[in-house]
Amino acid sequence: MRETIIVLDFGGQYNQLIARRVRDLRVYAEILPYDTPLEKILEIKPIGIILTGGPSTVTDEDAPICDRRLFDAGIPILGICYGSQLMGSVLGGSVKRADRREYGKTDIRYNTDCPLFKGLEADSVCWMSHTYYVDKPPKGFEIIASTQSCEVAAYGSAEKSLYGVQFHPEVVHTRFGNEILGNFLYEICGASGGWTMENYVETAVADIRRRVGDGRVLLGLSGGVDSSVAAVLLDKAVGKNLTCIFVDHGLLRKDEAKQVEEVFKGEYDMNLVCVDASERFLSRLAGVTEPEKKRKIIGEEFIRVFEQEAAKIGKVDFLAQGTIYPDVIESGKGYAAVIKSHHNVGGLPDAVDFREIIEPLRELFKDEVRALGEALGMPHHIVWRQPFPGPGLAIRIIGDVTREKVHTLQLADAIFREEIANAGLDSEIWQYFAVLTDMRSVGVMGDERTYDHTVALRAVTSVDGMTADWARIPYDVMEKISNRIINEVKGVNRICYDVTSKPPATIEWE
Repeated sequence: MRETIIVLDFGGQYNQLIARRVRDLRVYAEILPYDTPLEKILEIKPIGIILTGGPSTVTDEDAPICDRRLFDAGIPILGICYGSQLMGSVLGGSVKRADRREYGKTDIRYNTDCPLFKGLEADSVCWMSHTYYVDKPPKGFEIIASTQSCEVAAYGSAEKSLYGVQFHPEVVHTRFGNEILGNFLYEICGASGGWTMENYVETAVADIRRRVGDGRVLLGLSGGVDSSVAAVLLDKAVGKNLTCIFVDHGLLRKDEAKQVEEVFKGEYDMNLVCVDASERFLSRLAGVTEPEKKRKIIGEEFIRVFEQEAAKIGKVDFLAQGTIYPDVIESGKGYAAVIKSHHNVGGLPDAVDFREIIEPLRELFKDEVRALGEALGMPHHIVWRQPFPGPGLAIRIIGDVTREKVHTLQLADAIFREEIANAGLDSEIWQYFAVLTDMRSVGVMGDERTYDHTVALRAVTSVDGMTADWARIPYDVMEKISNRIINEVKGVNRICYDVTSKPPATIEWE
């Protein structure tokens, strides 16, 4: 039986981060809605439960509340922010509004005799983000941490293994945050720490073989990290019973289609069907400038091409998808089906003759997918390939899309990526790419006047793409990139660098 921590979701902004931190500490974490019935939670047999933060106020009539019996179930519980307030209120403590909101880095003092803070320095720094707080802990609980303006920064009962913290140990701004979560997992919940990607490979392969048997599996391979890792995992499990279809819509990065074929057909000897549908996609996109219309056309056309190629293969038993855990979480909130429809080959189940859907990565976060790829021994350039939108370069070309523009952008983008790698910055920058704008400007090259395209460069640092800051690329590197693009890419005479963070901007331009 796998050790599991249940993360009960009350709508906080850091909820996925909590689960990721727990998994980083080698314990499996699963996120469930706050109103999950107690019976379902007990079926999972969690070794501990974490109640997340959230935007609600505990004292409101419609405040989200978990099953009150949870606190008498004998399961260790850690409440964070709203979760702490909820537990304090339900168990008879007092919650009140602070005179002023406490937000940001805050000095804190821990009682290091408490198991939750074992091994920490008594005086440290935490990250606060709250207006309400626990004024008085429930009867039988003791105060185990305080700040200057929040006497009950944490409270707990070692006897009941119930703890509440007003601050956020899951964010990097809380010093010793990982140690606090680790103490909850190992000192309080008694975890042994068996969640590793090496173990996951063994259990996932065995599970796929048990489920698939002699059945045939069909996978839409985009060349992105998720579908690539899914392909190798499935190949390890079922071998030649797997068929992958790779649709080249003509909007990939330079040489990307060639790389996909070389890796999966060459190195892995997979049953790989490669379809060059570039002319088909580009003709459908002719004259289209509106970003969402581009996306819709590409998504629909992808489905049609995949459908036609799947029909040639005939009946399959399983349709595989590269769905990952954030997709699953979002779909539970009702909007992931729209956001991820193209990425997960949405709409195909009605068109392909299959018995079941199989999603071998549905329990994993993005960083875990990469770790799984490494555990499988996959090539580094595949495992660490940058995020790339399903519509490809079509949404990095502002305005209408033509073969000439795609070629121009491929060359500029390749130079940008090559020089970032040459400078040793490729592991520091989360995502970097070129955009072909719809702006043309006057320039002088040699003794001639030019009127050519402007290329914008975008590079950001991030952890998960939810927020991002623009990367501070050294001037000498930027100079080399600019000179090379101007000199080597015909039709470009001006380079701009995007210095906007997310928010307010998005990472992509369209």
